[in-house]
Amino acid sequence: MTMDYKKILVAVDGSLSAERAFRKSIDVTKRNNGELIITHVMDIGAYSTVENYDKTLTTRIHDYADKLLSDYKLEAEKAGVRKVSIELDYGSPKVKIARDIADKYNIDLIICGATGLNAVERFIIGSVSEHITRYAKCDVLVVRTEV
Repeated sequence: MTMDYKKILVAVDGSLSAERAFRKSIDVTKRNNGELIITHVMDIGAYSTVENYDKTLTTRIHDYADKLLSDYKLEAEKAGVRKVSIELDYGSPKVKIARDIADKYNIDLIICGATGLNAVERFIIGSVSEHITRYAKCDVLVVRTEV
């Protein structure tokens, strides 16, 4: 049995784990002659307290996210992916990726990296990849390796 994944969503955040997920998303998208949507969700709640002391933080994080997505899009296009879109959103990555963005694009497959959180952090807040696998309506590939 083979699966055709025509609309693939990859979540990136600049981490090594997300980089691995991005690399695999290129292969999966090309193999399926699909469309790749690259997303980054800015978790505003994670840095809102610091924003009170540094008013430029939001701008700097937004600029970083724009560059991250643009660089990944260019790289995917150079690798031969024909249809590439980027989606920058704000809020909880757990909710936005699994529900809002996946629904918006009618995603067939979400690809994300495994988290680097330790056991205590996972217990308290849970990992993004765990939440995506639990609540997504489509298949999810959690990437742990480079190959």
